[in-house]
Amino acid sequence: MISGLVADDQALIRQAVTDILGAPEDVTVLGEAVDGAQAVSLTAEHRPDVVLMDVRMPRLDGIEATAAICADAANAETKVLILTTFEEDEYVVAALRAGASGFLGKGADPDDIVRAVRAVHAGDALLSPAATRGLITRYVVGPPPGPGGPIGTEPLSAELAQLTEREREVLLLVARGRSNQEIATELSVSPHTAKTHVNRIMSKVYAHDRAQLVILAYESGLLRPGT
Repeated sequence: MISGLVADDQALIRQAVTDILGAPEDVTVLGEAVDGAQAVSLTAEHRPDVVLMDVRMPRLDGIEATAAICADAANAETKVLILTTFEEDEYVVAALRAGASGFLGKGADPDDIVRAVRAVHAGDALLSPAATRGLITRYVVGPPPGPGGPIGTEPLSAELAQLTEREREVLLLVARGRSNQEIATELSVSPHTAKTHVNRIMSKVYAHDRAQLVILAYESGLLRPGT
């Protein structure tokens, strides 16, 4: 059973999302928050599997609330899914950098919302790899460190330095949008081994999911726009 928490300052939206999540047998809603501050406190109280978070809310907005939830080690098993009317790219990137596992518009079909909850609970990034790369390329990555030099020639960041050479190779493939099965095929290993590498990388760099690994790959210079 997947447990959820719905955070939105509009009562009708909270009720609608709660009703949507109450339909499938494998999802249950533990509570509702009227703002970001309450979302943080209710998460600490109930430890839900997934928090569905609006962006614009009083007292504490959804981005700040997401950052607070994801920064708390006690919430390591909790994923945040941003569900909002405001789908501007800058909100997507801010949400991912705060630790959100996905980003979905409120215009999504009920079935899509349920699938999104299941996806982030399973540890997947809701955004497609292509969409994630496009957003990060435009809003997160600065100019390349050198004038066209090959990847890997710059000093390793602190995050990358703690990874083995094989783990950096896997991280690069994750950033390029490869699934575990595709990584396994490319590296001639089993899918289980590929998944183990990905999970170990996330543990070492304190990433909640693959979306944050993509951000790390770009920000560290391991992968550059257009490569």
